[in-house]
Amino acid sequence: MARVLLFGAFADVAGWREQEVEGGSTEALVAVLSEHEGLAERLARPGRMTVVNRVVVRGDVTVTPDDEVAFAPPVSGG
Repeated sequence: MARVLLFGAFADVAGWREQEVEGGSTEALVAVLSEHEGLAERLARPGRMTVVNRVVVRGDVTVTPDDEVAFAPPVSGG
């Protein structure tokens, strides 16, 4: 299972910041996380940041059990 980290509103809605989650890709992890009420809508919004092993990624990326995957809401401000 991959180590999943949630930041900002994602963590607030889920009620946790770090958890082991089963999934073979970033989008598979999003699908699992979207089963949590309130997260599906937020994770589907444009601008979600996905980070695998401290590298920002785009699209669906393969995830291994040793990976750390973080999801953060869009960053705003100036």
